[in-house]
Amino acid sequence: MPSPELIQEAERQLTICNACRYCEGYCAVFPAMELRRRFDERDIVYLANLCFECRACYYACPFTPPHDYQLNIPQVLAEVRLQTYAEYTPPRVLSRLFRGNGRLVAFAVAACVLLVLLAAVAVQGSDAVFGEPAAEGSFYQVVPYLAMTLPALALSGYWIWALLAGGLRFWRSTRGSLGDLVDGPSLSKATKDAFGLEYLKGGGEGCTYPDERPSASRRWLHQALVAGILLDFASTTVAAVYHNFLGEDAPYPYLSLPVVLGTAGGALIVGAVLGLAWLKLRADPLPAYRRMLGLDWAFLWLLLLTAATGLVLLALRDTSAMGALLTVHLGIVAALYLALPYSKFAHVVYRYAALVRYRIETARQGRAV
Repeated sequence: MPSPELIQEAERQLTICNACRYCEGYCAVFPAMELRRRFDERDIVYLANLCFECRACYYACPFTPPHDYQLNIPQVLAEVRLQTYAEYTPPRVLSRLFRGNGRLVAFAVAACVLLVLLAAVAVQGSDAVFGEPAAEGSFYQVVPYLAMTLPALALSGYWIWALLAGGLRFWRSTRGSLGDLVDGPSLSKATKDAFGLEYLKGGGEGCTYPDERPSASRRWLHQALVAGILLDFASTTVAAVYHNFLGEDAPYPYLSLPVVLGTAGGALIVGAVLGLAWLKLRADPLPAYRRMLGLDWAFLWLLLLTAATGLVLLALRDTSAMGALLTVHLGIVAALYLALPYSKFAHVVYRYAALVRYRIETARQGRAV
């Protein structure tokens, strides 16, 4: 659980909010808050992960600094979330990566790129990595197919396990039962809330982000980012079908389905990350928690590097730069997979679990936003 001092401060602020209730229409946090008279550690962890950091409540609140009450709900809940990720994501020795995340991500990228490059040169030879590509199957002359897929599957299994294990710990610690995880209507509503980013709407007009003026730009950019990731996943899946069932090796023609899906996905990711970075540079720092910002930036730049090197590799795949670009791209992808459980991506699992819990408890009480 988060530190006792942080829990005490969050309880103080939430208690004042619960007495005021001026912001009850902005998001799910306030109806969930109103179901409680007191807030213990489990309630605070749940409410913190239910918060989308829309910031509408911060600008509407009459008790923010310099008022004596010193309320800053987005900031205190962001601090609780960060401690939640570090506490619940296994293994504990690696969950410390949530601290100093930017430097560690940079080190992971450099180490993974160097490792893939050296391994490719040692096994396939420098000519395969730095020479002119062959007409067919040139990717696999640099890094063999199994050398690509087996580590990718192992790393995928690791980050999926780490996030699901952390999500399950969060679920149990916030009074969730295993039986609730098969509540079909609540799961359906929570999934709709998550993909529709329902609580990045600021009550309807949009989030007050990057400043106090309502705007839908943050929600649209998040949706573009999710769409890009899903398109890239679809591209990888189709490419696997081409290789394993149709006997066709990469690289594929520019107008083939894997390339079209991957290009569209990569372009969406690059555009969305640059847009989110621009908003973050302009954002009001007062409602933010500084250490969470570090987590945000590290994950954004890792996504940008992954998508951008993939697009550059596509553009230069017929040149002598292909081999080196492929090893760089694969190294960055490996670093992304290693960092996923200890990056801002962790919020996907914890926030979805909080949304499911919210839909369950509001259905039982006959109310929701």
